[in-house]
Amino acid sequence: MAAMGQGIALIPTAPERLRNRDSHYPYRFDSYFWYLAGFAEPESVLVLLAGPEPKSLLFCREKNLDKEIWDGFRWGPEAAREAYGFDEAHPVSELEAKLAELMADRPTLFYSLGHDPDWDWRVIDALNAVRGKARTGVRPPESIRDVRQMLDEMRLIKDGAEMDLLTRSADVSSYAHRRAMQATRPGRFEYEIEAEFLHEFRLQGAHAPAYGSIVAGGANACTLHYVANDRRLQDGDLLLIDAGCEMHGYAADITRTFPVNGRFNPAQRDAYQIVLAAQSAAIEAVRPGRSWDEPHQAALRVLTQGMVDLKLLQGTVDGLIESEAYKRFYMHRTGHWLGLDVHDAGDYKIHGEWRLFEPGMVLTVEPGLYIRAADDVPEALCNIGIRIEDNLVVTPSGCAVLTTAPRTVAEIEAAMAENRA
Repeated sequence: MAAMGQGIALIPTAPERLRNRDSHYPYRFDSYFWYLAGFAEPESVLVLLAGPEPKSLLFCREKNLDKEIWDGFRWGPEAAREAYGFDEAHPVSELEAKLAELMADRPTLFYSLGHDPDWDWRVIDALNAVRGKARTGVRPPESIRDVRQMLDEMRLIKDGAEMDLLTRSADVSSYAHRRAMQATRPGRFEYEIEAEFLHEFRLQGAHAPAYGSIVAGGANACTLHYVANDRRLQDGDLLLIDAGCEMHGYAADITRTFPVNGRFNPAQRDAYQIVLAAQSAAIEAVRPGRSWDEPHQAALRVLTQGMVDLKLLQGTVDGLIESEAYKRFYMHRTGHWLGLDVHDAGDYKIHGEWRLFEPGMVLTVEPGLYIRAADDVPEALCNIGIRIEDNLVVTPSGCAVLTTAPRTVAEIEAAMAENRA
């Protein structure tokens, strides 16, 4: 509110969504709303009134004992105000009648225009209602600014409470990946391994997976967003798992790749060591004052040299990077911001220049190699897909890795051997 001048901000939470007929998807609040309000109920709206006497107003569902019998506890406005510290709280049914009044004589409306068409029309109706009072001297907001721009910058730097949750989600997810490794055997299905870490998420109090889990054996690992998870695992294949849990809204995002039978063969080991070296080079480049692009470029050079060493490409590293020939086997960036969203809020460039790292930023580092079968690919490398992904926080002196699932060849083989004796 200190940055809003005399403006008004309107931040609704996410609506409930029907899955089919009268069954809903599990409810998940809007990240921007949750960041500011910490209030988990649907049908809620936060209104912030900036100025000399700033106010926070919550509009939420009324207390309704009959509905609570069916759907569970509701705070109701008065209890929510007391419990969550809002200056005022009102029934959400009163919002439309109050919205024009709240907007009156506010020079700027902060709102995520275009995010939700239904809300866009409600805002337009309220603006028109204020304009209809022009003869009484009331003025509508002169400008609409995207509230997400301000909030993205706030969300990019995590505070202590956020780091506690991100660390917890990383710990739970790391443990789940270890469990998945130990449960993997030739002949099991991908979905059986998925069930192992989903079980561990809930067992340790996580609310849900942070995203659709990828459990990709063999050639499936060469499809970046593979989600069918229904293939039987084969002896001699690698298994790529990209999965993380969500803890009070905060996500982990981990990828591990390991042999279904518990031991890397020589070709798999060679390719894996290249990806691991690329990740280590990228992690080393995450430092305050370094640019967002530097970890990617560090990983890219290692990966491209590895493609030459594996006889996947011919030429110089500089030439292959300049021609983008490497994209045949590595086609994505090396990481993204992480927080309330898996691909979290925050710009990667400012005025056309790559952003510089600052303490408190949280990101993933996730290089990979995806070697689809082809006539010019060595047979031993065909259908190998490898990605290694960890979660990092930028510290004043460098960075810290939050995720602890087995990562090196020795760690993975040791973890997988524990339950195989």
